[in-house]
Amino acid sequence: MREPAVYILASKPNGTLYIGVTSDLVKRVWEHKNQLLEGFTKKYHVHHLVYFEQHNDMPSAFTREKQLKKWNRAWKIALIEKENPDWRDLWEDICH
Repeated sequence: MREPAVYILASKPNGTLYIGVTSDLVKRVWEHKNQLLEGFTKKYHVHHLVYFEQHNDMPSAFTREKQLKKWNRAWKIALIEKENPDWRDLWEDICH
């Protein structure tokens, strides 16, 4: 799954959210889960992949990331729950 992606991590259902962008989703989520990345996700234990969307190129992924970061929390939660109503950790779906 080595293509540009925007992703949302959560600490728990309806918990703390983090939005990121990457060119290698499997590697990046693995780094978050293993607390290899200093910063917000490590400090607040935000490691569950609850949403992602793939893009054709990094510029469009960066544009979408910026858009999502400007959204209010209710919109972000609605986006997650539309695709992942149970807030499942999608890690197993992408790492196999």
